[in-house]
Amino acid sequence: MTERKPPGIGFGTWVERQIQEAAERGEFDNLPGAGKPIADLDKPHDELWWVKDKLRREHLSYLPPTIALRKEAEDALAAAHRAGTEGEVRRILADINRKITEGNRKAASGPPLNLMPFDVERVLRTWRERRGSP
Repeated sequence: MTERKPPGIGFGTWVERQIQEAAERGEFDNLPGAGKPIADLDKPHDELWWVKDKLRREHLSYLPPTIALRKEAEDALAAAHRAGTEGEVRRILADINRKITEGNRKAASGPPLNLMPFDVERVLRTWRERRGSP
C-alpha cells in the first residue's frame, strides 16, 4: 500500500479500489477470527478497551498505589500468620509497616489509604495462640 493516490481520483474511490484489489489477491483470506462474531460487540463502548485487552493478554494488572498497598498489607498479614518463627513474623510486619508509614506520609493516586501499621505484639499474640504457644 505504498502506492500514492493518483490525481483526479477521490480518496474514497481510491481506498475502495485498494481494498477490492487486496481482496482479489486473497489478502483477506484466512485471517484470524474469520467467520467468528466480534468479541464484546454487544458491550458498552470503553475507550480503554485496548489497554484492558493488552493487560489481560499479557496476564498483567494495574491497581492504584493505595489499593496495591492495601492488598500487599493483607498478604503480609496472612504471611505473618503462616510464618514459622517469631523473628519471621517480626520481619514481615516491620517491612509492611515501613511501607504503610511511607504510604500514609505521601500523597498517592487512588482512593485514600486508610491503613494503619500493624500492632506487632497483637499479631504475635494471635500467631502464638494459633500455634498453641504460650
